[in-house]
Formats: sequence, structure tokens, C-alpha cells
Amino acid sequence: MPTAVHFGAGNIGRGFVGLILHNSGYEVIFADVAAPLIEALQTADSYEVREVGAESKTTVVDAFRALNSASQEAEVIAEIAAADIVTTAVGPNILKFVAPVIAKGLAARAADATPLQVMACENALGATDILAGHIAEHCSAEEYGRGVYANTAVDRIVPAQAPDAGLNVTVETYFEWAIEQGAFGDNVPDLVGATFVDDLGPYIERKLFTVNTGHATTAYFGLAAGVSKISDAVAHPEVRPRVEATLAETKALLVDKYGFEPEVQQGYIDKILGRFANPHLPDTAERVGREPLRKLSRNERFISPAAQLAERGLGTDALVATVAAALAFDVAEDAQSVQMQQLLTEASATDAAQQITGLEPDHPLFPAIERVIAEHQGR
Repeated sequence: MPTAVHFGAGNIGRGFVGLILHNSGYEVIFADVAAPLIEALQTADSYEVREVGAESKTTVVDAFRALNSASQEAEVIAEIAAADIVTTAVGPNILKFVAPVIAKGLAARAADATPLQVMACENALGATDILAGHIAEHCSAEEYGRGVYANTAVDRIVPAQAPDAGLNVTVETYFEWAIEQGAFGDNVPDLVGATFVDDLGPYIERKLFTVNTGHATTAYFGLAAGVSKISDAVAHPEVRPRVEATLAETKALLVDKYGFEPEVQQGYIDKILGRFANPHLPDTAERVGREPLRKLSRNERFISPAAQLAERGLGTDALVATVAAALAFDVAEDAQSVQMQQLLTEASATDAAQQITGLEPDHPLFPAIERVIAEHQGR
């Protein structure tokens, strides 16, 4: 049986990537630093993934193992040295921490072995490139060459789980895993339901600027309207027009940049909004809106499309209004929310705009962002 080492044993790891690897015939070795989670997986024979929607079904996932990548690093390295695939679902900011272990696994890998197929499954542009860059810092060029590195675009809504769910995961029925195939040469992996493409760029930005932008927009305006559940927020008469206006702007960018047919992109938007409205997904605005500083950073779901639109002389009013709504995200349990609110309190509008968005003052989008920050500060 082929093996895959997957970093990140959380809900997305178990309910999306791990499920697909399992369905594709791989033995999955979950690696994570969360000791209670790893211990639970080590003592379990299986867990269930419940897909909810129009055609609900439940899949039993077995034939997996679990390792603590902090206390069992040597074992993780040995697994990587012998594995066929390494995947991640840890969050873009954590890639630099898993890279040294992967580099050690490559160093321990036989030089004549089939190259290790490395794919970062994160909500970030070029996540595998980012991971590969960190890996290269920790091994020789020859060792680095024992792997191949393919960017991916992943899409599946995995909401917060019920407190008594244990290892079981509830997810939506829809998913998309697009993978650039050029890195693999003639050895393209057989992954059930994955789509292999020559040019991943349009897929990544279409997903990020529609699904992620729309999801977070729904969360921030939902909170402003006093609605917590995402499926309720997207149907709210004050929220829905805001989300539609924001996605109309990202649609304009995608049509202009990639030549998508407008009606095709609108169909994609309509499908996404239907997914947000799935009443079987108990997702909350507080969960979806978390980590606002990451969401408001330069290459993320709001600033990146708005900056590209501004550079093209196209409208950004709706995206800027969503940025303003995101600035109001004030949740004490979210570290980035606390950090953002402190920054907004202490810094000038100009400094805050630069630090939060990564934009330079001479960028055509900067004045609008500076203005909404100043309005938020009441200055």
C-alpha cells in the first residue's frame, strides 16, 4: 500500500485531505504537535467523515497511523524517507516549522528512490512554493531534488465541529482539489476527485477571491448585523447585497485578468453562495472571521484583488467596505483580533494601513484603506 505523510491532523486534515488520500488507497500517517489529538488517533481504529448536503453520506476512514511530530520527530523523518506523498493542512504561517522535518526526511531518502511528491494544501497563493523555499533552506540541493513540489488549490467548507464529535468530522459534500501537474512528469499521483491542470494560477485566484473572499465577507457583515450562523448571515437582507457587491468586484478582476466568461464566473459565484447557505453546516461568523490580520494581508483575499483592481483603474468600493467591516472584528479569544485592535488604537491611520495591508503609500488603493482606518479610529 502506498503511504502519505500528512502534516495537520485537525478537522481539515482528517475530513478533507486525509479522506481523499484514504479513498485513493493510501495509508495515511498523520503528523501533528497536538498531543491529545495524536493520542486519540493512535488509540482509534477509525473515524467517520460525514458529508452533508444534497447527497449526504458517511465514510469510515481507517488504515491510518499518527505520530507526534515534536516528540516523535525521528519516526516522522523515517516515514517521510519511505513515503510516496507528503501533504500539509497546517496554515500558511506554520509551513516554516514543518519544513525542517521534511528536509530531514528528504536527506534520509534513498537518492535513487522515486521523488517524494510534496503538496501544501493551504488557503494561500503558491503555498507549496513557500513550503519548498523553506525546505531548501534546510537541505542540500541534491537532497532537495529528491522531491517534486506541486502547488494546489483546495476548497471544502469544514465548519467548527460539535463538542462531542471526537475524531469524527462533518464537512460539506462539495470539494475541489486542483493540482498543477507539470511538477510530476510522467508520475502523476492517482488521487480520487483531484483535478490536474497545467496552469493553476486561475484556479487559485478564482477560489481565493470567490470562496474565501465571500466567506469572510459574509462573516464580517454578519457580525455587524448581529447574525452569527453563516447560513443565516448569507440570507440576511443587509448582508447578502454586501457579499454580492464584493464578489461582483472580484468577478470583474477575474474576467479582466484571466478572460473568464462573465456568465461562467457568475455561475461559480451563485454556486458558492448556495454552499454558504447550506443549513446542515453549523458554521459561525466568529470562526470564519478569525485571524483578521492574515486575511487583511497583502496577498490575501481582500487586499490582493482590491490592489489589482485599483491598478487597473477598476472599482474597489465594495472590497474597501469589507475591509472596514473586518477592522471591527473584535474577539478576545482570537490573538490576531487583539493584536489588530491594539494596533488600531496605538498607530496612526497611515502606519496602521501599511502594517496591516503591506501596501505602500504610493499604491492607488492606499488612500481608500487609510481613509477607512481613520474613520474606524474616529480621527
